[in-house]
Amino acid sequence: MTDTASSVNGTTKADWTSDQEPRWCPGCGDYSILTAMQLMLPDLQDASPENTVFISGIGCAARFPYYMNTYGMHSIHGRSPAVATGLAMARPELDVWVIGGDGDMLSIGGNHLIHAMRRNVNLTILLFNNQIYGLTKGQYSPTSEVGKITKSTPMGSLDEPFNPVSLAIGAEASFVARTHDMDRHHMQEMFRRAHEHKGSALVEIFQNCNIFNDGAFAAITKKDKRDAMLINLEHGKPIRFGVDNELGVVSSATGRAEIVKVADVGESALLVHDETIEDPSLAFALSRLSSGPYEPTPIGVFRAVRRPEYASMASQQLAVAQTQSGPGDLHALLHSQPTWTVG
Repeated sequence: MTDTASSVNGTTKADWTSDQEPRWCPGCGDYSILTAMQLMLPDLQDASPENTVFISGIGCAARFPYYMNTYGMHSIHGRSPAVATGLAMARPELDVWVIGGDGDMLSIGGNHLIHAMRRNVNLTILLFNNQIYGLTKGQYSPTSEVGKITKSTPMGSLDEPFNPVSLAIGAEASFVARTHDMDRHHMQEMFRRAHEHKGSALVEIFQNCNIFNDGAFAAITKKDKRDAMLINLEHGKPIRFGVDNELGVVSSATGRAEIVKVADVGESALLVHDETIEDPSLAFALSRLSSGPYEPTPIGVFRAVRRPEYASMASQQLAVAQTQSGPGDLHALLHSQPTWTVG
């Protein structure tokens, strides 16, 4: 789609683009994510700038709301899921997007993130993962690999990193996906699927920081590596990959997902991907196929299940409470026993 092309909702990329000049380091993966978003939004049937909100925390990724011609808020470090939860509760008719990096979301913001997902608040969460703290000039992050040499770990990181997809599935997020900044079409499809989902949706985006962690994902996302290293999950299809589609994924006797040669086991032995299974065990097993972005790594939708959405349930409770006891009395609540006077 071009800036002037027609779209299903009557908007173009220009309608979603603010008058602020994006200011990331030249070559940063954030540019491609921003472009993918601005090109994708005109293709959403029910999307409009006046009904869309982007909420971010602190970090390079958190500048995103400035560059979108929508409502937005640059909130405080790690608190974007909490702020977005309040907005989604108060204004359920809005499209609420949450933007954050691996440091912002998984370090100081980890607690807010997991609770937003377990509650199934209607949020679309984009987690930009570059495995480094970029804004503060290159310290290791919660997704940095063991042994990572940085300014804050000159002898190598000792911390076992988070796997964001595993974390989201463990927190019972009802939609979990992964994409990367080198494939605009795939990003747009994952963003669209996440937006269409009712409930908590998390999309991890492998995003290159070319200044402080350049090439972190090159072993799997470079164009000449993708066929051999990216395992594209497609609902209802056997999980196969490889330059000649020669490799596949099976479930072991212990329930682990394992990579095999299709010629050795036959296609009938391969796992058929089902993103709608209620039990998260299979999705979790798929998320553990790789221990880092240097092994064959699944991308696509891991899980997409239906669960009651939090704001809807809370509104129902409020309606019942008002029917049974009438409107609440805030003054009476604040002055209810026990109260006391100080001084």
